[in-house]
Amino acid sequence: MNGIVHSLLETDLYKFTMWQALLHSHPDAQTEYAFVCRNTPQYPLAALKDAVEQELDQLCSLSFRDDELAYLRNLRFIKSDFVDFLTVFRFQRKFITVDVDGDHLVIHAKGPQVHVMGFEIFVLYIVNELYFRGFDRDAALTEARQRLNVKIELLREFRDHPAKHHPFEFFDFGVRRRFSREWHDEVVATLAREVPQYFKGTSNVHLAKKYGLVPIGTMAHEYLQSYQSFGVRLRDFQKAALEDWVQEYRGDLGTALTDVVGMDAFLNDFDLYFAKLFDGLRHDSGDPVAWGEKALAHYANLRLNAHTKRLVFSDSLDLPRAFSLYRHFADRIMTGFGIGTNLTNDTGLEPLNIVMKLTNCNGQPVAKLPDSAGKTMCNDETFLAYLRQVFHRTA
Repeated sequence: MNGIVHSLLETDLYKFTMWQALLHSHPDAQTEYAFVCRNTPQYPLAALKDAVEQELDQLCSLSFRDDELAYLRNLRFIKSDFVDFLTVFRFQRKFITVDVDGDHLVIHAKGPQVHVMGFEIFVLYIVNELYFRGFDRDAALTEARQRLNVKIELLREFRDHPAKHHPFEFFDFGVRRRFSREWHDEVVATLAREVPQYFKGTSNVHLAKKYGLVPIGTMAHEYLQSYQSFGVRLRDFQKAALEDWVQEYRGDLGTALTDVVGMDAFLNDFDLYFAKLFDGLRHDSGDPVAWGEKALAHYANLRLNAHTKRLVFSDSLDLPRAFSLYRHFADRIMTGFGIGTNLTNDTGLEPLNIVMKLTNCNGQPVAKLPDSAGKTMCNDETFLAYLRQVFHRTA
């Protein structure tokens, strides 16, 4: 099959889980997503425009195969009517545009949320793979294999460290910024074969299916951000989003993302009701140690046994950082580590820091105001100022 995208199943699991929840709760939402490169590439991404256009044409010709639909139907938390919807789903080319602004690549997806939200991961790994074709791929893969072998040796040596109360577990979160589809496959297959005692799953649903791994993922920022425009009081958008998630999944997929408006604002909404219902929390910005200590203090204040909860770390991790966080927390709470770029694009070349984020929903701006200032995203300074005021954020 020609093209970078071979399967509509090759995306992050949380795209499916959010997709199902929003299809059931807000099927008429109208949204816009924008592509952003946060760092400076070694050559202009604008040069990729025509190739990206061709790859999107190919993406929009694909549909889910019967075996892929059967796999999704067998996941306990995926509902039959959602799979029925996917049997007839195709991406619509009219909902996504590609342009250039000087050296910059400009990509917008605009239309019904249930038809455009899925573009994100495919766009990101299309751009990544096209970009890295501009370098010496053989040399990059030789370096990448050496670095992967070092990671495996680090994991084998880690076996000898004093055991903690909870085991060390990590996952592949590297779909969106991977070097290539083939390299991603090789990384996951190698880790599953060499260190299965530590490597516990992947966010890539296609590879989870292929290798019999656990597909990993719950929710991303776009899910909670959407609720900023869904007619609830802005102060209550997180609680509304979490409540709808509870009603949709009723105990499954119980890891909540905490940093749409920062950890402090999240914990103000994460009362005993939600803290009992959700299995744990995911970190994606700010100091991870400070974040984890806040989570532990919150569980203690609510008189909940932290050993029954999990902290998942997923912000720019590598194995040494994951080991350090594990040693700090694993005697007090379960942990998990989602490692992305450092697994699937550690080649000696500088990775792209690219995202494709929700910017508007139902004609209103939405914002992400996390604990790392560089990750703030909003196209409307007035709304961003209002959000800061509502949630008492000074930065």
